Amino acid sequence: MKLDKKLMLLALENAIRHDGKANPGAILGKLISIDPKVKENINTAKKEIENVIVTVNNMGLDEQKIQFNNLGGELTEKKVEERKLPELKNVKGKVIMRLAPYPSGPLHIGNARPYIINDEYVKLYKGKLLLVIDDTIGSEEKQIIKEAYDLIPDGLKWLNIDFDEKIIYKSDRLDIYYKYAKDLIKKEYAYVCKCSSVILRENRANGLECKCRINSVKTNLAGWEEMFEAKEGTMTLRIKTSMQHQNPAFRDRVIFRISDRVHPRVKTKYRIWPLLDFSWAVDDYLLGITHILRGKELMIESEMEKYIWEIFRWPQKEIIHTGLFQIEGIKISKSKSQKEVESGKYMGWDDPRTWSIQSLRKRGLSPKAIRNFILNLGLTQNEIKVPVDLLYSENRKLLDKEVDRYFFISNPKKIIIKKAPKLNVEVPLHPDNNRGFRKFKTSDEFYIQDKLEKNKMYRFMHLFNFMNNEFHSKELNKKLNAKLIHWIPVDDNVVHAELIMDNGDKIEGIVESNIINVKQNEVIQFERFGFVRLDKKTKGIYIFYFAHN
Repeated sequence: MKLDKKLMLLALENAIRHDGKANPGAILGKLISIDPKVKENINTAKKEIENVIVTVNNMGLDEQKIQFNNLGGELTEKKVEERKLPELKNVKGKVIMRLAPYPSGPLHIGNARPYIINDEYVKLYKGKLLLVIDDTIGSEEKQIIKEAYDLIPDGLKWLNIDFDEKIIYKSDRLDIYYKYAKDLIKKEYAYVCKCSSVILRENRANGLECKCRINSVKTNLAGWEEMFEAKEGTMTLRIKTSMQHQNPAFRDRVIFRISDRVHPRVKTKYRIWPLLDFSWAVDDYLLGITHILRGKELMIESEMEKYIWEIFRWPQKEIIHTGLFQIEGIKISKSKSQKEVESGKYMGWDDPRTWSIQSLRKRGLSPKAIRNFILNLGLTQNEIKVPVDLLYSENRKLLDKEVDRYFFISNPKKIIIKKAPKLNVEVPLHPDNNRGFRKFKTSDEFYIQDKLEKNKMYRFMHLFNFMNNEFHSKELNKKLNAKLIHWIPVDDNVVHAELIMDNGDKIEGIVESNIINVKQNEVIQFERFGFVRLDKKTKGIYIFYFAHN
């Protein structure tokens, strides 16, 4: 099947399902799912889709159905499949779950998946959701930043995730972890190790015990106290496991280490910091967590948690692992974003290139669309990689019927249409809903952004037809096969605009004067361009953020 026939069938089917108006973004996503090779020439595909849509949308609904049938299309009833999360196992009493963000930056679209699923479960079971900021000292590559303490709850609230109002900070719980560390030593399940990291790795690989492992409880308790004055990197606290365990990473893991880095909240109050598996083993018990949702890449940490619960004879928790979640063409990295924000390359944590929750809000995406997108993916241990247009499609469903339309022209060019009538026209703010009109006075001069071809018929949207810069006719005539373009009268009191794209690029242009009625933070659609959010109004320029087409 040729690409043009595929496109025509998809455009016709989409138009028929939506009262005669096809949507380019939905068609692109469908086309990619049918033929993934389309992604190799995505810009070409978008142009072809645009041309096909002009043809299809110029047809009446009856004509669209006839053409669809003539091309062999078969319209089936569209099934709406409700994606349900699997039931939680071992529910005994109140369900308590927790969110565990590490504050190296704001939450991003990847973090949204487990947090929204946690929220859905807690709402389903009428349980409780705790926000525990996992701010123990991490690796050198993952630095804690002070702003994250505000950005994380801000992002969660915008996503309508209902966490308990009392936020818990792990950096406030060090004395608790110290108590259980000493208890492990007394139970002869932990020992202070002075071996180098090189020796440690070699022993693990070979299943060999180090000389520190046989020290007495008394020696280890003294060594634990010594750690608080020792140099960074000279001592660790390790938990005793089987040195013949099938996974070398599980053998005598480090559970506490020394760090002299200054902490944003507690400064230099503490130098001995627990690792993730130990601190969570303690907190999941003490906080009464019943069900834990975490990535499949943390299975070794889950196994260690269970091992620690067994040592203390604490009840086991239900752990649910999820597969890796990725969006095609988007590489999300908090550490990279942190560097770019600090260097000034990015405009801030809400820069669209960070893919933070704040950046999605700034672009005009809806929290409901993000939730629908996440829940439609379901819950699975399999790795998931999806096109970003699935997210945009959910947002488009919410915006398309509600937002007003306006003309935006980048790199405006002034043209004269000979014999053009002077008109007072009312252009609908929305093609389907009765939301009012934009008013224009036209003469023979217009701003456009399209490059015009000789001997080709064009139609100014909602206005008239012309060819070779000369007026042809006013009425819409499908037989003319005129290419639809947008315009702004030169006499219009245009507003200068700057549009910040999702890749950080900036596009300058003009917007029709009716834009003065748009409120700050309002999402609108620039016709033939896409959905945007008005960020700022200044005397000289309006700043918009691009959401998607």
